[in-house]
Amino acid sequence: MRRTLIASALLLSTAVPAFAEEAAKAAPAKPAAAKAASAKSAGAPPATESAKTLYAIGLVMSQNLGPLKLTAAELASVQEGLTDGVLGRTPKVDLAVYGPKLQEFAKGRLGAAAAGEKKAGAAFVAKEAAESGTVKQPTGFLYKEIKAGTGASPKATDKVKVHYRGTLTDGTVFDSSIDRGEPVTFPLTGVIPCWTQGLQLMKTGGKARLVCPSELAYGDAGSPPKIKGGATLVFEVELISIEK
Repeated sequence: MRRTLIASALLLSTAVPAFAEEAAKAAPAKPAAAKAASAKSAGAPPATESAKTLYAIGLVMSQNLGPLKLTAAELASVQEGLTDGVLGRTPKVDLAVYGPKLQEFAKGRLGAAAAGEKKAGAAFVAKEAAESGTVKQPTGFLYKEIKAGTGASPKATDKVKVHYRGTLTDGTVFDSSIDRGEPVTFPLTGVIPCWTQGLQLMKTGGKARLVCPSELAYGDAGSPPKIKGGATLVFEVELISIEK
């Protein structure tokens, strides 16, 4: 499972909402504005190809903003900041002052949103750890051998070819090279820590199940829209080969 560009995702998902949060203190969003936005969103779908494409931009932004759990009033402030910026209007706050606060704002919101997922994930890990053949590793992930391999084990600096299926704790598949019918090759330095560590326990030709707590996966940020912040993930991985 490749790492997402968390820093880039945070930049996209926080640049507008953090600005909006602080702007709201100076110029609180009017409830009427939020109601109007809600009424408009419930209207007819966009009619032209251009309008549909522009609407899609909003959907893409929503996937990144969603984990921040913005209220309707906050979202109205986001829209105000976005409109002022795009149309070149005079900003209502100094971005040089509030820009540095974006990361802190995002961290707080993402942490709060992820708390419930982490609690559920901890319960899932505790249950899975009791399963026969499952071994809890020192860093906290679970490892269970499904099929013993007979070849060499990769090092952290190696590149490997694998087949895998990734699921949420409820069994929902979020990614699968098996379903795509094509194995994936990547360096172990370029994946989530759970994989970097877990695959070094495997031998070529083997298959294993990894249960990865969020701190060894995608953390509080998650990987929207499929993986929520704080989510525990489950992988079945087949180590096909170590690539040279």
